[in-house]
Amino acid sequence: MDESAQAIFERAAARARTLGLGYAGAVTPQEAWALKQAGAADIVDVRTQPEYEYVGRVPDTVLVEWRKHGERSPSPTFIDELAERFPRERALLFLCRSAVRSHHAATLATERGFARAYNVLEGFEGELDKQGHRGTLGGWRQAGLPWQQS
Repeated sequence: MDESAQAIFERAAARARTLGLGYAGAVTPQEAWALKQAGAADIVDVRTQPEYEYVGRVPDTVLVEWRKHGERSPSPTFIDELAERFPRERALLFLCRSAVRSHHAATLATERGFARAYNVLEGFEGELDKQGHRGTLGGWRQAGLPWQQS
C-alpha cells in the first residue's frame, strides 16, 4: 500500500479511538479524495438518489442509499446492496450530506462484517451556517474537491 495512504489510514484509526467510534476510522474530505485517487479505498455515497443527482456527487462513486427518498428508516437492503458491489475486506469511505448518515452507515457496515468502514467527516455539504445554509462550513464542495452535478 502507498505510504501516504497508510499514513491516512493510521490517522483515521487514531480519530476513531479518540472519538470512540465503532468502526475503522474517520477521514477528512481531502484524505478521502487522496485514498480514492491512490486506489486504496472506494467512496460510497449514502445520500438519496435526488441528492446524488441534483445536489452533486463525487465523480466515479457508487450510490447505496442509506435511506430511500421519503423514508424515515434505513433501507432494509442497504447491506445487501453494499455486499453486491464491494468485497467485505475493501476499505469503504461513507459520504453523506453532513457526516451523520455516513456515521450510521459505517457503524452498521462494521457490525455486518465490513471491517474497513470509514466515515468522511463534514460530508458533502458540511454543517449549517448562521443563515441556515450548507456549503460554507466545511464539507467536500467547500474544500474545493472534484464534484459534478446532473
